[in-house]
Amino acid sequence: MSLLSVDRLTKSFGGLTAVSNASMKIEKGELVGLIGPNGAGKTTFFNLLTGVYAPTSGSIMLEIDGSPKEIGGLKPYNITKVGMARTFQNIRLFKDLTVLDNIRIAMHQNIKYKLPAAFFRFNKYYEEEDRLLKEAEELMDIFRLTHKKNELAKNLPYGEQRHLEIVRAMATKPVLLLLDEPAAGMNPNETAELTETIAKIRDKFNLTILLIEHDMSLVMKVCERIYVLDYGTMIASGEPAEIKSNKRVVEAYLGEDV
Repeated sequence: MSLLSVDRLTKSFGGLTAVSNASMKIEKGELVGLIGPNGAGKTTFFNLLTGVYAPTSGSIMLEIDGSPKEIGGLKPYNITKVGMARTFQNIRLFKDLTVLDNIRIAMHQNIKYKLPAAFFRFNKYYEEEDRLLKEAEELMDIFRLTHKKNELAKNLPYGEQRHLEIVRAMATKPVLLLLDEPAAGMNPNETAELTETIAKIRDKFNLTILLIEHDMSLVMKVCERIYVLDYGTMIASGEPAEIKSNKRVVEAYLGEDV
């Protein structure tokens, strides 16, 4: 049973079909890429998976507690609760909050105390707050953000803001992490560091990752399988070597020199 099964997913906006009969399967522990030219429908596809848009037709099945459940059309916060988190192509941090507070907010759904415990400061409140702080510190350490934990998010360099957005998504404890162009705007050194970090977090946290990215060096290095979207339609899927040699993919997107 696949962790994620997308079957004939379609999204239409009036007379425009942004995603058409797109299907995808992702197994537990995989690191899968989704590529395609600008305007191919990649972000729309992510928005369908994460509840920003409701599908026009088709199904999105996520394995929850050992059985597949339909999540297409659920609200984003409900999809996050069942184990799917994402980053955004355009960074969406709480810019006037600190690095630590950005992460702690993301952990809110996993808090195990109720309002009375917080109001009256019962022992459960302090135990949970200590646990969340330790988890936040572990995540900051992995992404080399510990020394910036009290810095406002808006004051971080661009690359560190990208890292913080990934940390915040991971703080929700997802089983499936969706990364929407995490290397966008990064220089080659930052991209190389991000490539290593993505592979590390997949292994350390036993995560399954779906990645949209235009940087082909990153995609080809870290992804085990790749899907290709063009004009809203999946035109190919396979291992990186297969995708690089697929004539239809080369014509649509990669170019002869890849």
